[in-house]
Amino acid sequence: MNSKYASFFESVSLPNGTKLNNRLVLAPMTTMSANPDGTVSDAELAYYERRTGGVGMAITATTYVTPNGIGFPGQFAAYDDSFVPGLTRLAETIKKQGSHGILQIFHAGRQTPEQLSPTGEIVAPSAVASERPDSAVPRELTDEEILSIIHDFGETTRRAIEAGFDGVEIHGANGYLLQQFFSSHSNRREDRWGGSLEKRLRFPLAVIDEVQKVVAKYAKQPFTIGYRFSPEEPETPGITMTETYALIDALKDKNLDYLHVSLNEFWSKPRRGEADTRARIEYILDRVDGKLPVIGVGSIYTADDAAAALNTGVPLLAIGRELIIEPDWVEKIESGREEDIETVITKSSQERLVVPDGLWNAIIHTPGWFPVED
Repeated sequence: MNSKYASFFESVSLPNGTKLNNRLVLAPMTTMSANPDGTVSDAELAYYERRTGGVGMAITATTYVTPNGIGFPGQFAAYDDSFVPGLTRLAETIKKQGSHGILQIFHAGRQTPEQLSPTGEIVAPSAVASERPDSAVPRELTDEEILSIIHDFGETTRRAIEAGFDGVEIHGANGYLLQQFFSSHSNRREDRWGGSLEKRLRFPLAVIDEVQKVVAKYAKQPFTIGYRFSPEEPETPGITMTETYALIDALKDKNLDYLHVSLNEFWSKPRRGEADTRARIEYILDRVDGKLPVIGVGSIYTADDAAAALNTGVPLLAIGRELIIEPDWVEKIESGREEDIETVITKSSQERLVVPDGLWNAIIHTPGWFPVED
């Protein structure tokens, strides 16, 4: 192995005492390939088996905690105990490869496609439609429904424990329900769940509390709890870097095991609220101040890309699209074959790369998402 990549393979200890084999993480990427009944498919299991042999931690595609929280076609579910057998197979597949297995959990809120909602109804903090094309105006959640969803996050965590996962990642990023509550753009409420910054924080913090309560009750060994967030929104009003700092400060006080920053580009700079001389991730690392590990992510393709990112001081680095393009990315770097790493996906490579049909179709038909060549 080239010595300049040796730091990739340093172990990392999480606050709960868990030690990860290295600093590399399989990023959560939706596969859109579950069985029609919402259970984990064999194609998904094959996808994870192909990609979890080298990373220290693997985060699954996100799963939804209530029937009306679905976000994508072909998304696997976890809102009922009947899904535990499939989740168990998924946990076993990831862990047998030596990775720390994390189930990402969420509710899509106003980003639930109308045709996928079991009632045809979309729910959200407020009646503000998503920016997605043809999005329906959601119905504002009642106080009782909000409390029920918080409970559902806990129940899904219990199922993750029963299935044998090593932890859960609470998905508070990418404009989904937890972010919707935190954002002044999507949350126009005037009750205890909205209005001031403190009130807009109440829902995500309550979800964390519920998850931690369930872990304390059911987990028999250290169980990792992470939280993913998006640092800014383009809308005004919307989440700014200043509000992101308030979120980070609140999360630092919750005894989490890591924070996961959701970025399309690792080196992207703040839109507003900071000078644009440094990347967002660097401002975030300063604010976290070493209180817990941070996962960085975003358009990391080559070994040199990863080395530059880790040189910022970020403890963990998630690789998403590149581990789809090159499932042996970690192993090739570890064995000194980084020059053999592929960084472009070819349209004839689906079977060789073990990519499920749903994800493959999205890759091929979404311009600009992946570097694709004929």
